[in-house]
Amino acid sequence: MKQIFILLLTLTFCSTSIWSQKNDVRSFSLVEAASYAVNNNIDVKNALVDIADADARVVEAKSFGIPQANFKMDYSRFIKLPVTVLPEEFGLDPATGMPNPNFDNEVAFGVKNSFNAKLEVSSLLFDGSYLVGLQAAKLYTNQSKLQLEQVKDEVMSSVRDAYLPALVVEENKKILNKNLESIEQLLFETKELYKAGFAEQLDIDRLELTKANLMAEVENLDDQYQLATNYLKFQMGYPVHQEIRLSDDLNALLKIPSDNDLNGPVNYGERSDYTVVQSAVTLNELNVKRFKAGYLPQLLAFGSYGVLRQGNRISEGAWSDNAVVGLQLNVPIFDGFDKKAKVQRASLQLEMVKNRKTQLEQAIELQVKTARTQYLNAMNRLEDRSKNLTLAEKIYNTTRIKYKEGVGSSLEISQAEQSLYQSQSNYINAKYDVLVAKINLDKALGK
Repeated sequence: MKQIFILLLTLTFCSTSIWSQKNDVRSFSLVEAASYAVNNNIDVKNALVDIADADARVVEAKSFGIPQANFKMDYSRFIKLPVTVLPEEFGLDPATGMPNPNFDNEVAFGVKNSFNAKLEVSSLLFDGSYLVGLQAAKLYTNQSKLQLEQVKDEVMSSVRDAYLPALVVEENKKILNKNLESIEQLLFETKELYKAGFAEQLDIDRLELTKANLMAEVENLDDQYQLATNYLKFQMGYPVHQEIRLSDDLNALLKIPSDNDLNGPVNYGERSDYTVVQSAVTLNELNVKRFKAGYLPQLLAFGSYGVLRQGNRISEGAWSDNAVVGLQLNVPIFDGFDKKAKVQRASLQLEMVKNRKTQLEQAIELQVKTARTQYLNAMNRLEDRSKNLTLAEKIYNTTRIKYKEGVGSSLEISQAEQSLYQSQSNYINAKYDVLVAKINLDKALGK
């Protein structure tokens, strides 16, 4: 009995957890969706890894100029000592100057066992290339941070591009549901008129067909909304299997740009991609400077201390020690024009980056000008579509009144409906065009 109770309790807990997961639907505004993406998108995470790698490179670059210490130890045993052949002069008798017949000119120098331990220390005192390279390493870290901001901007732009279509689908669905309610009410009234003999079966059939078409469009929009939100979740880095809800609406996002945004001067520094190019120019300038510094002398200090034990037997060997300190000056004289070629290549690379910077400035100017024009045109179209929608609603309401009073036909109702639906669609699309134009303007201005 106790086991059955535990099993029921476990099943109840699991079912409650599953129900909670299914009903745990998060709501996102456009700003919240972009903020979530900045913290969860894979590209942003990779950019953070690049920053960590850049920090490690700085440590790596510094290590070359920090004093180095190494301890070495070795042991060797000669199984057979090497033989040295002495010149014949070593075998002459000093008294007579004649060769000694007992002289053996093959002599083995050394002992069988040798143990050596040494501590070596070295330090770089001056190297022009090292100093410039250290500056470049630090600047590279800064560039990685700038690239992170660029990636964040691109991710937020992708989220905005994915959020708006889903929002438009949702807005269209709201309008279709409202139209469906209106058709159902009109269908009910028409059926009552038919019972009273003031309407025909054809009128009912036509409204039934309109209702069926609207319901089919609503189902189609449900599928489109699912696809749109799945793409949005992908851009956000949000789990695709979890549901989300969009809390913004098109009207809330229709913010009019400032006069400075529409007419003011362009500030290149607001664009993250421009700051990255500026940093690349500085890096390439340091690269040229680094190769030129290769013509300067290099000065190093070194020192070592070691102990040595030698003997035919380790236990009977003799100890000796040694120590040395010194300076090493390396002066480049001729390297086969290697540094000259490197300086030339680095200078050409710098010129290319500067050209890219100039090209980006021209592109930004064009993007801002185009975005401003597109926004103004989109606003004009929205104003026209709004007037058309107001007129279509007025015509539809008037036609419904005439139909209820028996002085209008169902054909007029159908025509008015189609005009209304088309005007509604045009108005929603015009709203979407304005939002896209506003986003493109913000993107061009670096906002």
